[in-house]
Amino acid sequence: MGCRQSFRQCCDRPKNTNVRISLPAVCFVWQIVMIILFGIFIRYDQESDAHWAEYRTFQNISSDIENDFYFRYPSFQDVHVMIFVGFGFLMTFLKRYSFSAVGFNFLIAAFGLQWALLMQGWFQSLDPMDGKIKISMESLINADFCVASCLIAYGAVLGKLSPVQLMVMTLFGITLYAVDEFIILNLIHARDAGGSMVIHTFGAYYGLSISWMLYRPNLDQSKRLNGSVYHSDVFAMIGTLFLWMFWPSFNSAITDHGDGQHRAAINTYLALASTVLTTVAISSLSQKTGKLDMVHIQNSTLAGGVAVGTAAEFMLMPYGSLIIGFCCGIISTLGYIYITPFMEKYLKIQDTCGIHNLHAMPGVIGGIVGAVTAAAASEGVYGKAGLINTFDFTGKWKDMVPSRQGGHQAAGLCVALCFGVGGGIIVGCILRMPIWGDAPDDNCFDDELYWEVRYCPKPLKAVLFFFPKLFP
Repeated sequence: MGCRQSFRQCCDRPKNTNVRISLPAVCFVWQIVMIILFGIFIRYDQESDAHWAEYRTFQNISSDIENDFYFRYPSFQDVHVMIFVGFGFLMTFLKRYSFSAVGFNFLIAAFGLQWALLMQGWFQSLDPMDGKIKISMESLINADFCVASCLIAYGAVLGKLSPVQLMVMTLFGITLYAVDEFIILNLIHARDAGGSMVIHTFGAYYGLSISWMLYRPNLDQSKRLNGSVYHSDVFAMIGTLFLWMFWPSFNSAITDHGDGQHRAAINTYLALASTVLTTVAISSLSQKTGKLDMVHIQNSTLAGGVAVGTAAEFMLMPYGSLIIGFCCGIISTLGYIYITPFMEKYLKIQDTCGIHNLHAMPGVIGGIVGAVTAAAASEGVYGKAGLINTFDFTGKWKDMVPSRQGGHQAAGLCVALCFGVGGGIIVGCILRMPIWGDAPDDNCFDDELYWEVRYCPKPLKAVLFFFPKLFP
């Protein structure tokens, strides 16, 4: 009891937000470490190496068009835009935190993708012959997926952490993700094409657990800044539209070429469309005047893409995808209306972006849908070859049956929850130490702490004040 009290007193000391030494030190040192580790471990794979011409001849490949680059790059482009533009602009809804939303998103992603290539490489693509990690276009997509989990977690603590804390959160988040992914996909043999479990469930509960550990009882002192204005909501809607348009690519990017990839794109497309209508319906019903809440439209309209992720390549059937989107639009919107205030008041979880409603609940729903759909699979629906190909019933898994695969899917969901919650609590303890330069309670959600912010000149302010109708 005494140790815990001492730790709390240490963590609650006055905060110093000057990161002039700590931020450059972290960026320089970690980037130098990345250069050294890449020099030791990272190499091109056979399709990106200069020996491709010899490999093509040896494998009797007739044309360069057979190189995996031409299959994967369009999907990589879409996923990359989602990571840097979609997630970044989605978080610009706060009236005075747009620089940090986009800029720190940029910082987290740039560092995270490098660390992800190493961590995922050590676990999944280390060549036993030479001890090197061979990277390809698929490696870059997987690294972006890994970064996505940390950007989801960032949503829960948006406006409350310093850039140094975000780098530390990303370092541990990428590490936990790589282990979590290896256990779920390789050891348990669960299928998770769009990452409902591995990306969304893990990332959301990782961020929520950190937010719970970093609970600020006096955050109301920054209430004046914890909200949006007209133009900030418009910018956030740009992020929503980018994410909404490219989500079919996200869920289908690393599925097998052919019918699985085709099916994943169709299922995601339909789930997203269905979600929009139910989100609008519930948002309107929740207001006595029937007006829409932009928070719901920015976020809950994406919930169908999250929930359909695990089962995206399965035979959901088009009407099944529409049902998933229909349900998730309702559940996510109701989450923003009722569950988010409940969590802050009674569970002491301050979820700035509402990631519990957009990623956590839909991610768990996606895991459950994947387990049920896998358990119900049959040769009559998939065909014998289709069943083997969709669920990868090969090698040591060749005797697997769909009912057992359903159990493995459920086990994968449990692992994602355990890693998210457990990892978030541990990392939250580390981030609570008063050495990271985070914002005081009365100055959260403000760019001025970490950015040079230039406002309108005083003469122009006066014109805007006295003649507001000239500049609507």
